[in-house]
Amino acid sequence: MCGMSTDEGLKDASSYLSGMTKFPEHAVLLSFEGPDPYAMIGGLGIRMTELASALAKGGVQTRLMFVGDPAAPPTQRTADGVEYFRCCQQVSSKHPASVYDGEHEKISEYARITPGFVSDQIVAPAFARGERVLVMAEGWYTAPAVIELDRLLRERNLRAATTIVWNAGTTYGLEMIDWTALCSAALITTVSRSMKFALEHFGVGALVIPNGIPERLIAGPDPKLRAALREACKRRPLFLKIGRFDPDKRWLSAIDAFAEVRSVFPQALFVMRGGREPYAGEVFARLRHHGLDVRELIVQPGNHAEFLAAIAETTAPILDLRNYIDEDILRALYAEADAVLANSGKESFGLVGLEVMAAGGLAVCGSTGEDYAESFVNAVVCDTADGCELATYLIEIFGQPDGMQSLRENGAATARRYLWPTILRILQRKLAYGERIGGTSRGPH
Repeated sequence: MCGMSTDEGLKDASSYLSGMTKFPEHAVLLSFEGPDPYAMIGGLGIRMTELASALAKGGVQTRLMFVGDPAAPPTQRTADGVEYFRCCQQVSSKHPASVYDGEHEKISEYARITPGFVSDQIVAPAFARGERVLVMAEGWYTAPAVIELDRLLRERNLRAATTIVWNAGTTYGLEMIDWTALCSAALITTVSRSMKFALEHFGVGALVIPNGIPERLIAGPDPKLRAALREACKRRPLFLKIGRFDPDKRWLSAIDAFAEVRSVFPQALFVMRGGREPYAGEVFARLRHHGLDVRELIVQPGNHAEFLAAIAETTAPILDLRNYIDEDILRALYAEADAVLANSGKESFGLVGLEVMAAGGLAVCGSTGEDYAESFVNAVVCDTADGCELATYLIEIFGQPDGMQSLRENGAATARRYLWPTILRILQRKLAYGERIGGTSRGPH
């Protein structure tokens, strides 16, 4: 889909935005989620943090404006040159649980403060220097801010210096958006064909720009940690599933499939990490229904020795990880698991599957937004919520080591085609088209 060779995608960062239509000198990313643990709820926080880093490495002066930790500094510059602006900190101090705690008050505050700041402090100085600004907003929460920013820029005769993009990364909250106003204010993009079709239900036309992954993931996990995990994981097959406790994540299908696999391979182990959502009750009820004992594990991030010991010592079929997993362990698990069950029934893109491929692992995906996944070529793709379908594929794949290795190798090659430098060149071309049609999108009709 991305149409670039691996070598081209790995070129020096300073050159990957050259050679085509000139990219704006400045980028402003508008998002609720961001790099702080307070704001890193899911894939959006990862996406925005890594996108900002990739733009900065490409030579674009980049700011990320997010609803950050109320106790952290209001502004911060990262090692790669990104400027963080933590918005709504006074409101967040009254809602300390997470970025989405008190979300409606934050939406209003975000729409009140960000448009004026972007217009006066970023766009106006850039315009005076003859430079352009790209504003990329994400999520229904930012739509009011985008609409107000467009109004302000037009009022101040600055709109021609600004490209405004609003991206749909999930179906959540789409019904809350004033689509007529948003489409008049911004170019609408999304991360997959599945999401493009979701927007069609609202009469909205969108350009597809895939998600990306950072180049560091291609190196794979720490070889020593991976070898230690392989030594600890003597029980096989080993399955991993990480995600919110939500029906869309198809936890029940995964559990049903594991129970069936275990009837063929009694030593199978299922490592899981959920959240605090109420749906957890149904998940654990299904585990009890199948008579699957659960061992809970709480290990402080970075304590690899304790984690490895727990993997080696557990006799229960289910190991339930109850706290945050650091990236080093997570990537090693992706690589060493016989399959990572990212088998969601509704995914806008499915970033986890791509991260698994980058680690050299075998991804099991759903059949929605994972445009990169080709069934039995670079991944296992489930079309239904029937655990029997998933179990059939897992039993067959585990019995064919050569076929499993081929899927892993093809997956790793796929991941290399979705590095951020490659995705930004796709963005560059889509922006060129967007400017030719006036910088906004077709709205409801």
